[in-house]
Amino acid sequence: MPQLMILFTILLTLGAYLLAKALYLRYRHPLLNIVLLGAAIVIATLLALNIPYQSYLPGRRIMTSLLGPATVGLAVPLYRHRSLLRQYAPAIVAGVGLGSLASMLAAGGIALVAGLPREVVLSVLPKSVTIPFAVEIARIHGGSPGLASAFVVATGTLGSVFGGTLLTWAGIKDPVARGLALGTGAHGQGTAMAFMEGEREGSMAGLAMTLAGITTATMAPLLVRLLLRN
Repeated sequence: MPQLMILFTILLTLGAYLLAKALYLRYRHPLLNIVLLGAAIVIATLLALNIPYQSYLPGRRIMTSLLGPATVGLAVPLYRHRSLLRQYAPAIVAGVGLGSLASMLAAGGIALVAGLPREVVLSVLPKSVTIPFAVEIARIHGGSPGLASAFVVATGTLGSVFGGTLLTWAGIKDPVARGLALGTGAHGQGTAMAFMEGEREGSMAGLAMTLAGITTATMAPLLVRLLLRN
């Protein structure tokens, strides 16, 4: 019985993903975001069948164990487009670095102005990087790993839903620029949506996601001192 439940939850998640992807590719509406719609389908199905979340966890663990190989797999499209990396290397490093810095300053500054507790400020700083980066950065500097994870998920969801549309409204059409923006601002979820636009966009987003993680981890100690001098 447990094995059947694991198989069911994996097939449910895969089916929700394929359905959400098909709808997004057909209508290209930002609210048909694959992650958001796919999660909604899974949640609605579990609720309709009265299946507790605890029963979903074993299958989820199997699926999340594939995140590592999937992340490493991002190197393949990047290798195919390595000429872009050579051509735009200085601009890529500068753009992602400044974007990551601006993201941390904006998030931390808004949290401070809003009078949020120190723990929340420290947890929101790494919101634009992947969860493994964010959790460790928050833990090292006194933030909450749980809060940091929540901020990362929220940032990725909002960025993947509205990021492409905002870039289009801003008149940004270059695939390199779009990919870097999505990867820097919305980490893994943004990278997934960048691949929906094209392989060049996706490869640049994957690179930006990695560089943003390194930049955030490097700059976090300085920003903590700057924003929380007391």
